[in-house]
Amino acid sequence: APVPPILTPRAHMGGGDLGPDADEPGVRVTRRGLSLEHLFDYPGSVPTGGATILHADLDAFYASVEQLLDPALRGRPVAVGGGPGGGVVLAASYEAKRFGVRGGMGGYQAARLCPHLTFVRGHFTEYQRLGDAVMAVLRDVTPLVERISIDEAFLDVSGAVHLFGPPEAIAAHIRARVREEVGLPISVGAARTKHLAKIASQVAKPDGLVVVPPGREREFLDPLPVGLVWGVGPVTEERLAGLGIRTIGDLARTPSRTVERLVGHAVGHKLWSMAHDDDPRRIVTAR
Repeated sequence: APVPPILTPRAHMGGGDLGPDADEPGVRVTRRGLSLEHLFDYPGSVPTGGATILHADLDAFYASVEQLLDPALRGRPVAVGGGPGGGVVLAASYEAKRFGVRGGMGGYQAARLCPHLTFVRGHFTEYQRLGDAVMAVLRDVTPLVERISIDEAFLDVSGAVHLFGPPEAIAAHIRARVREEVGLPISVGAARTKHLAKIASQVAKPDGLVVVPPGREREFLDPLPVGLVWGVGPVTEERLAGLGIRTIGDLARTPSRTVERLVGHAVGHKLWSMAHDDDPRRIVTAR
């Protein structure tokens, strides 16, 4: 029988399950025998005025910049910072992450996990320059851009649909321009709220696009790992797992008071609200 999922797979791009690291390869979700990974097509357009909050996030940013600056590094495992004798890895390319190399890991451990790992010192002036260039692309689409780090931002494109088309077309336009003009891969998530757009961009990684159509948020969120909820780190994720809460759907079905007793009133209520996609925050352009 045909499966009516929220996402229909267009291409299998590999990768593993997505944990708390927001820059890992995308989530693998299996529903009724269908594997949903990374890059997806959608049946029809998202209604205008719906999924107009975008989260744009450059993929493995520091390492991708190093591979852009030195073509010899492309396709090879790269670590920014640290070295085989010690120090700390600041960032790793996807090729290195497949061996278990992660940001914050010691260089000695990284070299043991990935014997062919190339360590680079980093070009921090270039990171800023290229990050700024990507933000300029975003601001060409809409003035409502909230930059939250050197390599990611939220956008409200509700006022841009009459110029560029529906949100999925705008997201595709952004991805194409960043790739062509800056030379870097970027993943984009689109939804009705900031929290959900950020989760969608994480599911889209690497180098993908996920749009959550209005009215299908619950279907999208329920099977995803609870570690994708904004604010759930490894310690909180482990505590939630102790109660059998492993997916966002599990968290949403758990009484708020139970979550609050586990992690505290303020944090617990916030996490429970996020699991219900209750996120009224709007785009803040001045910080």
